[in-house]
Amino acid sequence: MLRLTLTTLTRASALPRIAATSFSTSQRLQNEQRQVKFVTTNGVHIGKANLGDSLLDVVVNNDLPLDGFGACEGTLACCTCHVVLSPDHFARVDKVNPACEEEMDLLDLAPALSDESRLGCQIKLDKSDPFVLEVTVPEVTRDARTLD
Repeated sequence: MLRLTLTTLTRASALPRIAATSFSTSQRLQNEQRQVKFVTTNGVHIGKANLGDSLLDVVVNNDLPLDGFGACEGTLACCTCHVVLSPDHFARVDKVNPACEEEMDLLDLAPALSDESRLGCQIKLDKSDPFVLEVTVPEVTRDARTLD
């Protein structure tokens, strides 16, 4: 939201002038950005995200070194973007965007499956997420497209 103020000039023209302050625009942009911590057995990788980005978008847009993550590019054809959410985050996401049947079928093929498992391509960041969101990436991944 851009805040506008109306001021009157004291010059001969005395025409009203509109002055804009941009602090509310920068505050809005800051409120729409998040950080995602991907915790792996090899360390922690942090990426910046905008509201509406999927966890897969965060990995790709920040060029995070998660080999093979999102091999099918988010088309629900593999399970390489399998992540484990915190119980609170899982409950919040499950209310807004429960896993569809295709996602559940792919998760059945994912190693290290847990009750809070989801595919990162299906999890989008929204305004209810904390500024820093932490997800766990299982050590082993499996590309469901290569299974017989």
